[in-house]
Amino acid sequence: MSCTIIVGGFFGDEGKGKIVAHVAHKDKPSIISRGGVGTNAGHTVQVGDKSYGVRMIPSGFVYPGAKLLIGSGVLVDPTVLKNEIKNVGVEGRVFIDKRCGIIEPEHIAQDKASEHLSKKIGTTGTGCGPANVARVNRTARQAKDVPELKEYIVDAAQMLNDAIDRGETVLLEGTQGFGISLYFGTYPYVTSKDTSASQIAADNGIGPTKVDDVIVVFKAFPTRVGGGPFETEMTREQSHELGIQEFGTVTHRERRIGVWDGELARYSAMINGCTIGAITGIDHIDPACYGATEYSQLTPKALEFLKKAEEDIGAPIKLISTGPDVTQIIDIR
Repeated sequence: MSCTIIVGGFFGDEGKGKIVAHVAHKDKPSIISRGGVGTNAGHTVQVGDKSYGVRMIPSGFVYPGAKLLIGSGVLVDPTVLKNEIKNVGVEGRVFIDKRCGIIEPEHIAQDKASEHLSKKIGTTGTGCGPANVARVNRTARQAKDVPELKEYIVDAAQMLNDAIDRGETVLLEGTQGFGISLYFGTYPYVTSKDTSASQIAADNGIGPTKVDDVIVVFKAFPTRVGGGPFETEMTREQSHELGIQEFGTVTHRERRIGVWDGELARYSAMINGCTIGAITGIDHIDPACYGATEYSQLTPKALEFLKKAEEDIGAPIKLISTGPDVTQIIDIR
């Protein structure tokens, strides 16, 4: 039995949702709980011909055997949450910590009206930054103060720690990526809090001694949405020639594409305490790998890339995504 944290190693959009969904189906956790900022992070999970985009509930929702929690460090937009629960069909499985901060309509208005945030930084306009400011100023409402959320309110930290103490498996899901951490990212082009594995544990009330593994997800071709430095960025024409064109789950803005950044991967793995590396998009390194489910199916070109990436990360790469579907993955854990 274990507690595993899954976080993004680059600038977000690494394919964490797909990795979380796969790990959940294989490890069968009793609880999947998310940390992170709030509704500014979107996760896409593809199962067969269905694609789900979620911004509030854990992307591990596709595993039906787990309760779905939102940790106290996460900001909650009640409207987005309730619509998502209904649209995704997870009624009765979702619970939020009583101490979650609330995103108010005025926070969204402030986010969109700020020239600095919306134009220079390139925020998502979901109100998360202003809501976190209100939280720091001790003026924000908490989830327990909102009547329409009453049916979802729990002490998530207590539930998670009790489950771990009973020997159950729990999965903690991060959002966004290391490169936009408020503390370690490309400041000021960052999100409004830390995004590292330590923060995800804290968001859920889990002490560091209770964490068994930290899976850090890296994209073979890292991407970034919005402003900010991107050391290995290629031109849009170059990425299109490679057949790589992606759009943000929340913003729908076209993502900036870059080549592998070994230096950032190494630093990210260090700060996150990476024990297991996950690589997504190996099929962009060599299309012949598309859909592979066995390590033996990987091509020499892909294996050469993975060898270099593993040296950069400094931890074994045990999860390799070979396509968008949750079944298109190699797991050698």
